[in-house]
Amino acid sequence: MIMEKLEKVYTDVSRCKGCGYCIEACPRHAVSVSDFINANGYNSIQVDESKCIVCGICYKVCPDYVFEIR
Repeated sequence: MIMEKLEKVYTDVSRCKGCGYCIEACPRHAVSVSDFINANGYNSIQVDESKCIVCGICYKVCPDYVFEIR
């Protein structure tokens, strides 16, 4: 039986300032820097959903409210 994730991590990359706190904190290395540059001129992050376990650590360490779990 395959279990489906009930929650998912959503990102608002327009808020990202590229601080890297989420990248350092992620226990599964699911968060990385993307090639996308947001409107503020920062390389934003991306989440690899195949690695993400929706633990919420990225949400907790982000000072800019980039992450939402629902």
